[in-house]
Amino acid sequence: MTTVTSQLKNYHSSISANVSAKEAFDKICDVPAWWALDFHGNSKKKNDVFSIHFGTTSVTFKIADAVPEEIIVWKVIDSYLPWLNDKEEWTGTKIVFEISSHNGKTKIDVTHVGLTPEVECYESCEQGWNHFIKESLLKLLTENKGMPVRKGRSENK
Repeated sequence: MTTVTSQLKNYHSSISANVSAKEAFDKICDVPAWWALDFHGNSKKKNDVFSIHFGTTSVTFKIADAVPEEIIVWKVIDSYLPWLNDKEEWTGTKIVFEISSHNGKTKIDVTHVGLTPEVECYESCEQGWNHFIKESLLKLLTENKGMPVRKGRSENK
């Protein structure tokens, strides 16, 4: 099977948990439970639009694809990252969540297509994604309690 995320230089991480693919899909879609409490919109089905805010940082996504238990693709349609020279660096990038189940475990592969080592945000955004995916989302999957950023708190500088 060819996947959307075959480019190796984009940010990528994987987590696995003893949950169903349906539960993994549903919890990924519950963005405020694991990423940011300052959340507006809908994040459950194709063409939904939602925004998250970390202090003055904001990102708006449109769900480009959503196949329950298989894949979710968020396209960044607007971004404002005030600590970067290119404050719209994320605009046009995609975050892809690929879900697969094997032997009672569900694996989630996350790729931020367009977040590559060549872009200014890579190091700090890699650290952020690692925290939110490998710690917060994983904790939501395994303990039913993520670690989202509270309203008004800035994720970066």
